[in-house]
Amino acid sequence: MDLKKLLRPESVAVIGASDSEGFGGGVCRNILNFVADRRRVYFVNPRRVQVLGVTCYKSMADIDDTIDLAIICTPQKTVIPLLHEAAEKGCGGAVVFASGYSEVGTKEGIAAELALKQAAESLGIAIMGPNCAGFANYVGDVQAFAFVSANRDRRGSVGVVSQSGQLCLTMMDDPSMRFSFSISAGNAKLVTLEDYMEFLVDDPDTKVVCVYLEGVKNPEKFAAVLKQAAQKKKPVVMLKAGRSEKAGEIAASHTGSLSGSDQAFDAVLKKFGAIRVDDLEELKAMSQMLATLPRLPKKAAFASMNLSGGETTICADVASLYGIEYPDFTEETLEALKEQLPDYATPNNPLDTTATLSYDADLYAKVLRTVMADPNVEMILIGYTLLHEIADPSIHFMYEGIEKVSKDKDCKPIAMIPFMENTRNPEYSNKLFHIGVPILPPTTYAFKLLAYLSAYIQYQGDEKSLSLKCSSYTTKETDVYALSEYDSKKELMAYGIGTGAELVAKSEEEAVAFATKVDVPVVMKIESADILHKSDVGGVKLSIYGEEAVRNTYHEILANVREKCPDANINGILMAPMLEKGIEMIIGVNNDPLFGPIVMVGMGGVFVEVFQDVALYPAPLNMSEAKEMLQSLKSYPLLDGYRGGKPCDIEALCKTIVQVAAYACANVDTLQELDINPVFVYDEGRGVGIADALLVKR
Repeated sequence: MDLKKLLRPESVAVIGASDSEGFGGGVCRNILNFVADRRRVYFVNPRRVQVLGVTCYKSMADIDDTIDLAIICTPQKTVIPLLHEAAEKGCGGAVVFASGYSEVGTKEGIAAELALKQAAESLGIAIMGPNCAGFANYVGDVQAFAFVSANRDRRGSVGVVSQSGQLCLTMMDDPSMRFSFSISAGNAKLVTLEDYMEFLVDDPDTKVVCVYLEGVKNPEKFAAVLKQAAQKKKPVVMLKAGRSEKAGEIAASHTGSLSGSDQAFDAVLKKFGAIRVDDLEELKAMSQMLATLPRLPKKAAFASMNLSGGETTICADVASLYGIEYPDFTEETLEALKEQLPDYATPNNPLDTTATLSYDADLYAKVLRTVMADPNVEMILIGYTLLHEIADPSIHFMYEGIEKVSKDKDCKPIAMIPFMENTRNPEYSNKLFHIGVPILPPTTYAFKLLAYLSAYIQYQGDEKSLSLKCSSYTTKETDVYALSEYDSKKELMAYGIGTGAELVAKSEEEAVAFATKVDVPVVMKIESADILHKSDVGGVKLSIYGEEAVRNTYHEILANVREKCPDANINGILMAPMLEKGIEMIIGVNNDPLFGPIVMVGMGGVFVEVFQDVALYPAPLNMSEAKEMLQSLKSYPLLDGYRGGKPCDIEALCKTIVQVAAYACANVDTLQELDINPVFVYDEGRGVGIADALLVKR
């Protein structure tokens, strides 16, 4: 959908212009406060000659100009007739503030929305809303926002799209935020949130896409936009509500219980390199940091410069909470700092420069250049609390030194970290912004943001399979059924997921014959689609060897199951050679209603419930992504030869993960859940062994 006339209009008409409080009055005031060139902005109100000193037209038909954007500030019943009138003037975009559509949940509201959608489609008008707060285009000097805010310069490069108009206003009221666009999407049933995201990813004036959302309506479009952002290397920062919602009914498998819808959302963002934050402060600060920095650091290697030992210690402690490590300075850097700092200073990273330095602009610049020149360092963090009322003159000299360094051709990224939240001095906040130095929130927030930054700059989109395999199937509880272990394994074998020689013995003699043939200890398990947790009912026996033991075990298992599950449909006893013990892992899939198959890998056996050390990733995926999943696990060292142990066959495990993802994609409309647990991982070159599998189908 072309949003140019909606978001970058050449001409604008405000229908329902007013000087009263409300949507019409708010839009008019914002236009008068913020729009410098109002020659093609028209106020329309049939009952007014003027509004706020501006001439009013009786109707759009009276305007001797084409109209790109109609801002409709009138009640719901007037909207469709006004759209027809606007279309006669060449209108291609409209903002509809009126409410009472599908968001109220009534038949009348749903019908009104359908009629609005049909009118917009037939007229070729892109509609923002309904029930929205409008938008502001700061780079194009367009105001269609209904809430009045303080008069200040907000032009910048953060493109905001939000499903909450109040959150848009909250960010607009923050003096540190600077925007290309601020868009309140409303109920977004016509032009969707994904459409706005696509516009901002394409927009050359938008450096960072900042999103608040409550849900995804079009997962395919959502994924396509994130892929586009990843390929363009344009950051997308996202705050999603609903993290604490119950994911659904208790799942049949471990995978289902560990990879609910919110976890799936996290996995999707990770795949495409988007940044998910936890609250509005993080959303605002992360977006503004990324937009302010002239360039991002090449790697996550930070140096901290502070005025006191206390500040230095705080930076060291809080950084460690978020996995931020300070590389050691080189010997050359340490020697230079010893010459430049007072005798009582001890050069280290993080660095206590002492307060003496902050009163000498040239010396401060010299030390800053020395730290910046260290090859181990890629970004400088300056510890300083910028108070609203400046009494101590140190910031004057510090800023002068920072400004000198910022002009250097090889200047590395710089950010300032306060140690308490105080109202920032607006003069120096603006000065630092204009030389590309963001002021972060205080330390706990700041280092969490730097952890997000570290993950973002380490993301390698060209190594990813940047696609999803979404399903259009809506699962009902009655549609779901489980396969037996044998049938589950048999289906997986068609995708190269091997399980070895097995047999369902329907008699004692068949069980003995199988055990005699393989001539190794066997595992004997009840084979029934009605019994998902076989061990709980005495349906699994291990290391059975010899004819007598096989016969006794055969009867024992059947007796246990008949007692505890008398109504279960039993296919027989599943016979298989005992697998050699290895590192126990689990591989699973949960088919998310929005994003399709989400692959899980983690510690297996009983450990999956105890430690819940798992990694999730959307299918399809490749070998590189499979290995990345494994490396993200806390238990990964066990696979990689921990404390002198032999490395496991990580390549074979990765191959199995990829094969499982391929199976899930090929069966996206019939697969509900999959557990392969445990998967025994053997020494390097010896492959993996699959001990058990459970398929839940639709």
